[in-house]
Amino acid sequence: MMQADTDPQALKQTGPRRSVGDLLRSGWVFWGGLFVVTWALSTYAFDIYKLLDARWIVRFPAAWQPDFEGAISGFMDWLLEDASLFGIQFREMTRAVAAMIEAPYDVVIGVLVEGLVIGQGRDAVQLLPPLSWVAVVVSVVALGHYTKSWALATLTGACFIYLAIFGQWESAMVTLSSVLIAVPLAAGGGLLLGIGAYRVRWIDLAMRPILDLMQTVPVFAYLVPILFMFGFGPVSALVATVIYAMPPMIRVTIVALRGVPEELAELGRMVGCTPRQQMWKVLVPSAKPTIMVGVNQVIMLSLNMVIIASMIGAGGLGYDVLTALRRLDIGGGIEAGIAIVVLAIALDRLSQEYATRTVTRIAAQSQGGFLRRHRWSLSILAVIALTYLGGIIWPWIQSYPASAEISTSAFWTRAMEYINVTYFDTLDAIKTVILQWFMLPVRKFFTGIPWAWGLIAVTLIGLRVGGWRLGLLVFCLAGLIILAGLWTPAMMTVYLCGVSVAIASTIGIPLGIFAAGNPTSNRVVGAFIDTLQTLPSFVYLIPVVMLFRVGDFSAMIAIVAYALAPAVRYAAHGIRNIDPQIVEAGIVSGCTQGQLMRRIKLPMIVPELLLGLNQTIMLALSMLVITALVGTRDLGQDVYIALTKADTGQGIVVGLAVAFIAIIADRILAASAHRMRRRLGMEQ
Repeated sequence: MMQADTDPQALKQTGPRRSVGDLLRSGWVFWGGLFVVTWALSTYAFDIYKLLDARWIVRFPAAWQPDFEGAISGFMDWLLEDASLFGIQFREMTRAVAAMIEAPYDVVIGVLVEGLVIGQGRDAVQLLPPLSWVAVVVSVVALGHYTKSWALATLTGACFIYLAIFGQWESAMVTLSSVLIAVPLAAGGGLLLGIGAYRVRWIDLAMRPILDLMQTVPVFAYLVPILFMFGFGPVSALVATVIYAMPPMIRVTIVALRGVPEELAELGRMVGCTPRQQMWKVLVPSAKPTIMVGVNQVIMLSLNMVIIASMIGAGGLGYDVLTALRRLDIGGGIEAGIAIVVLAIALDRLSQEYATRTVTRIAAQSQGGFLRRHRWSLSILAVIALTYLGGIIWPWIQSYPASAEISTSAFWTRAMEYINVTYFDTLDAIKTVILQWFMLPVRKFFTGIPWAWGLIAVTLIGLRVGGWRLGLLVFCLAGLIILAGLWTPAMMTVYLCGVSVAIASTIGIPLGIFAAGNPTSNRVVGAFIDTLQTLPSFVYLIPVVMLFRVGDFSAMIAIVAYALAPAVRYAAHGIRNIDPQIVEAGIVSGCTQGQLMRRIKLPMIVPELLLGLNQTIMLALSMLVITALVGTRDLGQDVYIALTKADTGQGIVVGLAVAFIAIIADRILAASAHRMRRRLGMEQ
């Protein structure tokens, strides 16, 4: 039987003829028929509407739409003006939360940026200057050596010296201050909520849909209510950053605690640990390496949020990038974007290495006397004191001299101008071909689908892939989008996200397969993907707009660059995890390399490819809202308009519509991956 399955002639044959019943059961008739009917209705819906004089066929009647936006706006007004709990007004609660966040933020800003200041305005007097750039560099070098080695210390020190040399120091310290406040809040809150979900079943069940919404609702959507509740300023930005960065920490904590071996938990119970001791002295320490992965994700998401948060009052590097984008200052924007990447690299490496510290190293650092155990802490305190005294005599010790700063802004501007002038015809031809022959036909297809048939079609897909439960969920979510009167912009979102994901997958899957081929290609592709993942989302827009102007094509290029990483990583992961015995059986049977890839490897990694496609869609949808700045006409544009008008109702309704699209795609692809795994015998 095995010989017949792996025979090269059998692999090349198309197989026996199928009966009509087999063909119907295979699914080709369902998917083919669904596409044909959808295409026909998309093409001729307007003709049918004109023939029957029934406008409701193509546009959901406004008279049938509930006033979701007005209801939400009214609720938010009531919440801030009249709502109270135990006699305390909600407005007072938000002010208390703002004060709790603002107090430590002011301390960190004082230490890193402003110094110790007494008084306000013209009466302000600086008693102590902020930490000098030399002291900060020495501190991160010491932290790098304490965490791992001199190599890490050199890398982190070089990153911070770069910020000083290239004139980004003050903005970088403002950004670092935000990160130092947001990361403990998001990581600590996520850890506690994850522990609660691990210990109490109903908390876990209640949090799942909330986490889904937090990770799929676009950031701009909840910037509006946060701005409404906390006002314009750094506190609102910090609250938004915490909300944005917390969900991965919660999920990672739950997975980490469930992954602790049962033997360790049983040992804790045998020695008489109380539930609290069992959690904090057995489970959490055992799960620490995995939990620290969540902390790393919190750090990276917080840095990715700094630009978006600058729209509601956060300063720092994010504000510099946003200002450069508004002025189309490509050099300044790229320069500030690279500074964010450099800061991200330093913090990312420190958190990763801290998570993987060995027991031997921790024990070695705990040995010796007081001076030996605390030599780095004492050294940092000494450097702080010396730089403070030295800065009085030599100002360059306190602040990096402006005369010694280097700017790359002019270089990046000239480089983009050279590319734009030299290759304008080529770039314009590529843009025209892709627009005319791919993007515009897809746009016409999706935007022409009547809302009624769209609801039926997506429900049929849910029923086919995941059964009646998924079909019902998809029907409800798509129905809410229609009831909100957002079907047309939703289809624009699906079109732009769809073409971007298709191109990202077309590029990313072959790249992932190439990366899995050998260690050298893996390092090259890995470095490229790491760079794409650390670049803040707004940075992609600056060169794209300079080269391709505003419009759907520019948005598509930015989305592809931002969403490419999951397609590459999941394809590479799938290829590496294929059972070598299966590949060996194909080689023994005489398969060529092309046959091995087409007939064995690719079918085996389809579940991983579907999961990668899922993550690519999530990133594309999150980036789609940001590309509203370059003139798209989808749900992202509606969210951005709501933010500029501070319209809470519109922002939340449109944001939920984007989240519903993301949830529909997530559930359908997850169900498809599950079915594929069962078909391949990977799951029961």
